[in-house]
Amino acid sequence: MPDSPFGFGFGGAPDPNDPQQMQQFMSQLQQMFTAPTSGGPVNWDLARQVAQAHLTGGRGMPGGILGFGLPNLIGMPQAGELPGGEEKEAPVGDPPVGAAEKAELIEALRLADLWLEPESELPSGLTVPTAWTRGEWLAATLDVWRKLCDPVAGRIVGAMSELVPEEMRGQMGPMSAMVTSLGGALFGSQLGTALGSLAAEVLSASDIGLPLGPAGTAALVPANIKAYGDGLELPADQVRLYVALREAAHQRLFSHVPWLRGHILTAVEAYAAGIRVDREAIEDAIGKFDPTNPGGMQEIALDGIFTPDDSPQQQAALARLETALALVEGWVSHVVDRAAGERLPDVVKLGEAFRRRRGAGGPAEQTFAALVGLELRPRKLREAAALWAALTEHRGIAGRDALWGHPDLMPDAEAFGDPEAYARNEGGADVNFDELFEELSKNDPPEENPEG
Repeated sequence: MPDSPFGFGFGGAPDPNDPQQMQQFMSQLQQMFTAPTSGGPVNWDLARQVAQAHLTGGRGMPGGILGFGLPNLIGMPQAGELPGGEEKEAPVGDPPVGAAEKAELIEALRLADLWLEPESELPSGLTVPTAWTRGEWLAATLDVWRKLCDPVAGRIVGAMSELVPEEMRGQMGPMSAMVTSLGGALFGSQLGTALGSLAAEVLSASDIGLPLGPAGTAALVPANIKAYGDGLELPADQVRLYVALREAAHQRLFSHVPWLRGHILTAVEAYAAGIRVDREAIEDAIGKFDPTNPGGMQEIALDGIFTPDDSPQQQAALARLETALALVEGWVSHVVDRAAGERLPDVVKLGEAFRRRRGAGGPAEQTFAALVGLELRPRKLREAAALWAALTEHRGIAGRDALWGHPDLMPDAEAFGDPEAYARNEGGADVNFDELFEELSKNDPPEENPEG
């Protein structure tokens, strides 16, 4: 990869006496003000390259947007600088996954899946167990992020375009498209930074509770698992197996509950569709931008630009999203702790550490929430885990997992208030388990190369 996403990592304008540099500069400038190739509101090519630069460096963010020093054009720092001219911190890195390490992680996934077998009626979802670098996680999940982020991004970019006075829009001609493209580039740049930060934190393909990766692919991110385990001060093999258990449990749900993947993504999209962008907040933020400060654009705060709609439809969408995330994470937490049980000596510490981590959300998740207005952490994780535990006690493993047979069978948010009462109530639990799990097994993904 070049030193910057657009190939000029050392800052400074192109040499006017160098025809090759000038030709490349003009070509990239034209690319900058051309509509995004994805057809959506975000320049996803730029987002991907900025995210990758966050991991592998190349002197950090490009100067201007093009890697040249163009601070007076849009107010961005020079390459390798933070706002105020400070030197940017070193990139987080993207170490490769060696063959031996990959084999070890695949074996951990298979062992974890074996431990889960007696704890769930849902079949194994490990069609393709593998290990990813941070960059591979980014590449494998980008299509889902595009689907989730475009609705909100479209409103932000639209709000930026509306800052141009209405009486001037008709006179701008092609310039109006240029403003829209610039808005998509600016948002793509910030989104790329947020996704790059997420790539440096996530432990597996399903770590944040969304089906981000390809169906049937269970993937661990060893560089992040090691960094997280170092902070816990617990044995590395136990941390690795606990993460593998969580990933394998997520894959059982996402692979064998046919409606779940679409249900969660639709819930996210429905909530995002009701988020309003406060045009005045954007105008106020941009109004504080000082064009003489090269870092000014990076200092624009996005906090407060999102205003959730208080309509019944939006409240219902938010409730569906929060309940769906909590039920998935609660089930995973419950079955993983049962499977780890007597096998991992530090299972209690590991379980508590992961619940705190998922409940609070890491810095990258918080950045992402500020950028697109979506909090992806489950608010009722402990309550949901207690509900699944009560269901296991009163209805058994088969009765508990039968609820995944159809969205209408699933507990609602009210069930979190009194798990014991809900679990004892057999209403809606009169299900033919044999027929149900035979039907679920029809959704088994086809066999693929298990080495990924």
